[in-house]
Amino acid sequence: MPSNTTASSAQKPARRRGRRARLVVLALALVLVAGVGCGAYWGVSTVRASFPQTTGTIKLKGLSAPVDVKRDANGIPQLYASTDEDLFRAQGYVHAQDRFWEMDVRRHVTAGRLSEMFGAGQVETDAFLRTLGWHRVAQQEFDEKLSPETKKYLQAYADGVNGYLAGRDNRELSLEYVALGLTNDYKPEKWTPVDSVAWLKAMAWDLRGNMQDEIDRSLMTSRLSEQQIKQLYPEYPYDLHQPVVTAGAVDDDAGKWDPKARPSSGSGGSSGSSSQGGGAGSGSSVGSDSGSDVGQGAQTQLSGLSDVLDRIPALLGPNGNGIGSNSWVVSGRYTTTGKPLLANDPHLAPQLPSLWAQMGLHCRAVSAKCSFDVAGYTFSGMPGVVIGHNQDIAWGFTNLGADVTDLYLEKVSRTGWTSGSRIKPFKVREETIRIAGGGSKKITVRETDHGPLISDRSAELERVGERAPVRTPAPDRGNGFGVALRWTALDPGNSMDAVFKLNRAKDFPGFRAAAKDFDVPSQNLIYADTKGNIGYQAPGTIPIRAEGFDGSMPAPGWNPTSGWKGYIPFDELPYEYNPKRGYIVTANQAVVDAEKYPYLITKDYGYGSRSQRINDVIESKIKDGGKISTDDMRAMQTDNQSEIAKLLTPHLLKIDISDPYVREAQKLLEGWDYTQEPDSGAAAYFNAVWRNVLKLAFGNKLPKELRMRGECLNVRPADSTGPVDDLNALVRECGQRDADSAQPDGGDRWYEVVRGLIEDEESEWWQAPKTRKDTATTTRDELFARAMKDARWELTAKLGKDVGSWSWGRLHQLTLKNQTLGTGGPDILKRMLNRGPWNLGGGEAAVNATGWNAAGGYDVIWVPSMRMVVNVGDWDRSRWINLTGASGHAYSAHYTDQTDKWAKGELLDWAYSDKAVEAATEDTLALRP
Repeated sequence: MPSNTTASSAQKPARRRGRRARLVVLALALVLVAGVGCGAYWGVSTVRASFPQTTGTIKLKGLSAPVDVKRDANGIPQLYASTDEDLFRAQGYVHAQDRFWEMDVRRHVTAGRLSEMFGAGQVETDAFLRTLGWHRVAQQEFDEKLSPETKKYLQAYADGVNGYLAGRDNRELSLEYVALGLTNDYKPEKWTPVDSVAWLKAMAWDLRGNMQDEIDRSLMTSRLSEQQIKQLYPEYPYDLHQPVVTAGAVDDDAGKWDPKARPSSGSGGSSGSSSQGGGAGSGSSVGSDSGSDVGQGAQTQLSGLSDVLDRIPALLGPNGNGIGSNSWVVSGRYTTTGKPLLANDPHLAPQLPSLWAQMGLHCRAVSAKCSFDVAGYTFSGMPGVVIGHNQDIAWGFTNLGADVTDLYLEKVSRTGWTSGSRIKPFKVREETIRIAGGGSKKITVRETDHGPLISDRSAELERVGERAPVRTPAPDRGNGFGVALRWTALDPGNSMDAVFKLNRAKDFPGFRAAAKDFDVPSQNLIYADTKGNIGYQAPGTIPIRAEGFDGSMPAPGWNPTSGWKGYIPFDELPYEYNPKRGYIVTANQAVVDAEKYPYLITKDYGYGSRSQRINDVIESKIKDGGKISTDDMRAMQTDNQSEIAKLLTPHLLKIDISDPYVREAQKLLEGWDYTQEPDSGAAAYFNAVWRNVLKLAFGNKLPKELRMRGECLNVRPADSTGPVDDLNALVRECGQRDADSAQPDGGDRWYEVVRGLIEDEESEWWQAPKTRKDTATTTRDELFARAMKDARWELTAKLGKDVGSWSWGRLHQLTLKNQTLGTGGPDILKRMLNRGPWNLGGGEAAVNATGWNAAGGYDVIWVPSMRMVVNVGDWDRSRWINLTGASGHAYSAHYTDQTDKWAKGELLDWAYSDKAVEAATEDTLALRP
């Protein structure tokens, strides 16, 4: 997480201090690793000093009665208390025992205070986060919006965390503090309730929707025409991939969305209202000057914004198509248990420790004073259970992908910003960023009515150029436009209330009442209960935009009518209850056919590859009276089939390859079943071909702002009007995008792009220019043949000449990294804190969504961060797994003790009842008043 950027050249003494400090950290690491003489004892004692006490008795101030913490063989805690406040006080204590370093870093991210821990390299990141003001909004929520009961629980949780911190030095909190302490006299401060609330803002940021697509479409205008951009954002394929809610329609009499109404015939057709535009060919050549009203200055503006976004710590993962999840629920009439089965696996960034902490929160006797009996996945730093089940219901989450952010171009001056004929004053606040080792930096945050002026946070963003991506009359550009961010999460809400309501819900009305408070982030919520009911609810604060504005491109802030006009009423958000088909699948596909829904949720859904595969597998299992078991649900979670391989492989096999070495690789695809197992040579070769197809057909034609940083190409000048045949007339351009967010990323949007072009064998997209070693391609098969050749030699370099030794897992590896010192510390410290690699199967847009970015490489960049299969009603037969383990302590037995099983697709038994928990308990800690 810490940046590698250094202070300015004027700070040479600080640099020397930094170098000396890094040498001291290295010396510490060597002592810990070498383990010789007295250093061995000191190293082991230092590592173990922070390990939590898990047996015996500890006094915890503030408890009204004893609390028992029972841990199983994997260190997963189950807490038993007599009051709600005792339960959450104990949860705070146990979270801090296992994960305080993670919690502390996370709260510094959400507050824009990373510089206090990691120094001057984090000042720019902090400045951007302060401009967004997550912690300020969280404070407003706590002060003005949350219920007294929620505040009470948050305070109890904070008291528990502080009870753990009391009297402990840094060495007793985490090994990372020992390393940090040699460069910084940092000492953790007390936890506050607002620290917990602010975490929901970070969660909302990483699940914010289409902001990156909005930027990318704007940046594409420097090289692509409007029609070409539409081809790269095709319509959602409703005819191939069904939406979440299939039985809803608009009630014509009431004029309101009625999810219980039956749709008219033909509802599976594509929707013009939600599309990104057709896939028709453009009359101009790819890469020709589009004649749009976006100039080089706007490219600099938005490219700078993209660079800033890349520097923001992605606590959940790269923002894009991969950030999603799978969840589905099957009615008891189709299961072997006779009760619903519910599965969930959120796809998030691989982290060490995992984002999730498994836990059970149990009242010894459920009553008015102690009302929880819930288990599942928690966030360390926040009370309650986020995903899981209680004694009556189970629930899961996937990302809805609602468009809840808009960028506004603002005409700014020293005195304010333009709105119509008026100059409105900025809302201004000052922020002071403290820096480790001394010193501080003050920043000024300016806001318009649309939100904070995020362009103030980068030198590249201080000005835009001569033109901007708008289609309406614009004011005189003068010194350029600023960029403001409108985002629902910057308005105070009640999401923390929703967590506790959800944990205690007993039926579908209670579940929906909880969902109503879940303002941000907008999620798909699935449901099942012990009475056999299943359901779905789309919650969240989703804006209604002014006519003519759809959130796909930056809006003109000077136009007073361009703002949001309100929010979709909760009662008109899509939901389902016991649909006739007997199951519900959510995997980031379209929620509802937009032709039948009166509101725009987003123009940038995922394209439904995973969801349709799950739908198809369920249908295949239940046809002719078949039943689905718990193990069937688990097996579906690890389904590795590639939809794009199924489309492209037959075409690849028809190409006549004369080069015997390339032909040798092509033969791997013969008879392949399109599954991406770790030991599959065919999967390795196909994915390399896919990566090279994307690069040749699309990536090399995108502007440098979207291509991977450091990838340099000879391209035609941006202002030229056609292809350049003279290689000497080309200019050298190098990519500027972080590898995890570069394009084309190879997600299922690109599946649809290629699906729409595959039969047009002479599409302009199949044209690739000649190079000093390759002739130009003019047809689909010529480009495919060139991609197959390039893939052969790429894998020869990576995996060796013998194609029989190739395997997908050797390319597609997961390395778990500590999210601070494991990414920004000395190499030897990284080796101490990080684990891996693991060779994985699965892939981009597979159900087993081990995501990789085709523009950046084959490494795994997002994963099923946990998996669960809930046996509703027979709770002890439920199963679960975490990506890593319960502990955040590097040498704990529970640091990564679940990862091997996770990588194999295995699940652990999930004890819930008192009897099952007692049978699984290996350590018991008694917390006493």
